[in-house]
Amino acid sequence: MTATGNGSIAPPKTRRSFRPNLRQATFIAPRTGERVRRAVTLQSPALEAANRDGPADDSALLTQGRRLPKTSTFRAIQQDCEDRIWKLWAFTNSKNGQGILKCSLAYLIGSMATFVPVISDLLGQQDGKHMVATVTVYFHPARSQGSMFEAVGLAFLAFIYAAVISFSSMGVSILFGRTFNLMVLGHTIVLIVFCGGGLGLVGWVKQRLANPLVNVACSLTSLALITVLTKEGAVQAVEYSDDKVEQVMYMILMGVTAATAVCFLIRPISARKELRQNMIHVTDSLGDMLAMITRSFLLGNEEDLEHRAFIAASDRYRTVFASLTKNLREAKFEHYVLGTEAEYQLEANLVKCMQRMAQNIGGLRSAATTQFDLLSQAPSYGGVTPSASIYTPVAAPNMSLADSWLTSHENCGGLTAIHEHPEEDGMTEDSSDTEQQNGGENFDSLPTMQSPIEIFDKFISHLGPSMKSLAYTLKQILDELPYGPAPEFKIAVNTQFHTSLVQAIRLYSDARTEALALLYGKKDSGSARPTELEADFEEVAASCGHFSFSLQDFAEEMKVYLDILDDIKEETERLPRRRSWNWLKFWRDMTTTEQLSKTGDMERDSLIALNGEMDVPSEMVSPMDRTHLTEYTSEKARSLTSAYTRYLWKTLRVFRRDDIKFGIKVGAGAAMFALPSFLFSTREFYQHWRGEWGLLSYMLVCSMTIGASNTTGFARFFGTCLGAICAVFTWTASQGNAFVLAAFGWLMSLGTSYLIVAAGKAPLGRFIMLTYNLSALYAYSLSVRDDEDDDDEGGVNPMISEIAVHRVVAVLSGCLWGLIVTRLVWPISARSKFKDGLSLLWLRMGLIWKRDPLAMLLDGESPNAYMKLREEFELQRFVSRLENLRGAAASEFELRGPFPKAAYGRILKSTSRMLDAFHAMNVVINKDLKASDGEAELLRYTIGERAQLCSRISHLFQVLASSMKLEFPLNDAFPSTDHARDRLLAKIFKYRRDDSVAQGTTDEDYGLLYAYALVTGQLSKEIKEIGKEIEILFGVLDEDLFKLQ
Repeated sequence: MTATGNGSIAPPKTRRSFRPNLRQATFIAPRTGERVRRAVTLQSPALEAANRDGPADDSALLTQGRRLPKTSTFRAIQQDCEDRIWKLWAFTNSKNGQGILKCSLAYLIGSMATFVPVISDLLGQQDGKHMVATVTVYFHPARSQGSMFEAVGLAFLAFIYAAVISFSSMGVSILFGRTFNLMVLGHTIVLIVFCGGGLGLVGWVKQRLANPLVNVACSLTSLALITVLTKEGAVQAVEYSDDKVEQVMYMILMGVTAATAVCFLIRPISARKELRQNMIHVTDSLGDMLAMITRSFLLGNEEDLEHRAFIAASDRYRTVFASLTKNLREAKFEHYVLGTEAEYQLEANLVKCMQRMAQNIGGLRSAATTQFDLLSQAPSYGGVTPSASIYTPVAAPNMSLADSWLTSHENCGGLTAIHEHPEEDGMTEDSSDTEQQNGGENFDSLPTMQSPIEIFDKFISHLGPSMKSLAYTLKQILDELPYGPAPEFKIAVNTQFHTSLVQAIRLYSDARTEALALLYGKKDSGSARPTELEADFEEVAASCGHFSFSLQDFAEEMKVYLDILDDIKEETERLPRRRSWNWLKFWRDMTTTEQLSKTGDMERDSLIALNGEMDVPSEMVSPMDRTHLTEYTSEKARSLTSAYTRYLWKTLRVFRRDDIKFGIKVGAGAAMFALPSFLFSTREFYQHWRGEWGLLSYMLVCSMTIGASNTTGFARFFGTCLGAICAVFTWTASQGNAFVLAAFGWLMSLGTSYLIVAAGKAPLGRFIMLTYNLSALYAYSLSVRDDEDDDDEGGVNPMISEIAVHRVVAVLSGCLWGLIVTRLVWPISARSKFKDGLSLLWLRMGLIWKRDPLAMLLDGESPNAYMKLREEFELQRFVSRLENLRGAAASEFELRGPFPKAAYGRILKSTSRMLDAFHAMNVVINKDLKASDGEAELLRYTIGERAQLCSRISHLFQVLASSMKLEFPLNDAFPSTDHARDRLLAKIFKYRRDDSVAQGTTDEDYGLLYAYALVTGQLSKEIKEIGKEIEILFGVLDEDLFKLQ
């Protein structure tokens, strides 16, 4: 395609002469509400710029064909240095660069607890003051104020939990050691209950919540507990010593305070402002995608949707929306602290509205894709003329396919491209009546349409101008919403926008009703057609109708968007500001939790509790449990003993969950690793080799799956070795000088902060700094006599090499112990868990679709709903969990070969798209749970065909699940939904043709089945894609599968 003089894209030559220019239609100017008639363009600036021909400026032409003079070597080096300096300066002023500087400054302040005597004396005589600097690394300040509020809250909870466990363990040790004179029994209880149980609970919470800040809080909790229970010795000596506990808690408090002060005082980041900036980007992306999809649909050309401008807009939306949800969560804490809860609720509603608008964009994309697929298949029917049979080809043997395509459309106006005009000064509606009569086509003179391609052509000819006008009005409104420029971010809503949008929707609705009525009335219904062709007719109608309905739904959702913006503007401009702290009334939340779960408040979906391991809904039974459950249910109870054992089996079901088993084995492993610290014969050995750091490494390495443990263990060990090397070098170079050590530590923190903030390798960066602190800062504490009992590593003359070796050996032992426990005790393979979970998800999806989504509409609300809101959230979370398992599976090593991560990634993407189709169907159904008379009659008429189609889709999901579970290739005769779907579409065609049956059914009544048809088509397409991937994965049969053993 080439660019024309006015900047628009010229259509292909094969279509240029067949479609007349779209007649000018009335559109509403958003700012004024004035009705204007002129030709408009939906071409985005990015797409227009990308399609321009020729170099960007004349200077490029001047340099072509001649050799540029060579610059001197010195000048080249100077220019390279200048470029690098400017890049470094730009990165320093970026968000990540400022975050790195803030992290390094917080670390420098935290290290002062070791180097400055005034601060060091506040922590008493001990050699663990480096923990303050370590806390600043974990709770780094390169986060928003809302995230820091959450971090402080989690640190406070970690403090409370560690204090309770520490003091309780001392009390139990004193009770049994001094009162009952049973010291061994007391130590055993402390080891099993407080050490094993306390650390096991920490590991369970860490895996259960799967939140980065929760993980950090759990790490600090583990550090505090391990220090008190195994290192300080108060529990082992049967003494009550609150000094050590207070010292640990003070160090945590000082570290969190330092990080919080840097976060709030130096270039603070407001999650509320970040959220508003994200909203601006999301709205711009939605406007760009709306314009490009509508333009592509009108052109009948998929090139716009495959253009890099559209792909960039889609990728930008996905990236920014992920950041949007993160900033919304963090902004919630800022609003709660400031007392602006009402504003947060409105912003949450606005985010959900944006999400629904994006789903409408997806509906537009699906309808456009259906159009392109049908256009690509249309030539297979051969040429069609009014006097020829509809399935008699007219192409000559020596005529090319393109020539046949052109010949067949000369008389019927084939689907040709739209010639878009540049924006001109608007003409009033009254002054263009003559042009409308001349440029427009008389509806009454339309010939009867003989082929599906003609329906597309006539649909776009009649409804295209109104569709384009509405999209143009929506695009103009989206370009100005929702906020003004930073840093004020004032609400940018115009009071005229709402009125203009209502008028635009009314104009579009009237034009759509008239155009659809004329199109459906002009379809030839006199001659008999094969089922496939009747299905194509109705599929064309479905794509056209669904596109027009989705565009109107987008406009209706835009009205809600404007209403929410008006509410936000009213709330923010209220004087004085209304403030409330109702979130502190926790007793109210306890009474309303059940009501929220029943009503399905979308703004509080994050509060919905997760059910079962791996975010599996409570109705989902894990494959392991299902196997054992079948063994019990297959035999009827014939005795009291059988009934009792069955009751006991159900009661203990909670202990068969993977997350509970994980917590138990983590606690047991921690108790076994800490055992030498409770035995007098091995306690000295445990302290000499710094077993507490090995136990901490064990807690950090243990993960739910083998693959995740492998990944964490490697990062932990590599970071430890690198940190130890840096510590040895720093101590040797500084000779124990505090100023040099502080400077080296600051430089170290710059590098590790880059890993944590910018490179996305937070565990590696934290492990490097943790080992550096344990070696270099610990050595400085020894050199200034912070603890007179530490003479095993040099005392006042620290042996830095021995200190580093002890840390490396301790970390290595903890990593190996964690891998052993993960691999041998109730091992959970990410590969097996991923495949089982994927099979279970497909089975669940098959059961959902087996309900027949539209059956419930005949009788209103039904207890067997298509898909409840909670169920939808559970499935989406389950897919996210499967994505995490896929990443962990890549780190599991098996002799049969590496894990095919890319292939399973494509399968997961197809599964996610199918869930999006489920959601789209759910949205359509929930618009009105009571079918109209026309919809009810149409649903009854197609009940048999829909039942067959639902059964086939459910069966396909079961086939895919079985193949994935057994790792067995699919049968060559893989069933398809095409024929069942064609029969449904043909039945709808016959219904529309039968006036005696279809009387009283409006065009809007068909919208439900149009969405149903497109969703089933998308499901069929994705199932085929998954089938191809499974064929590649399991296409070669293994002879061992057929051995009878």
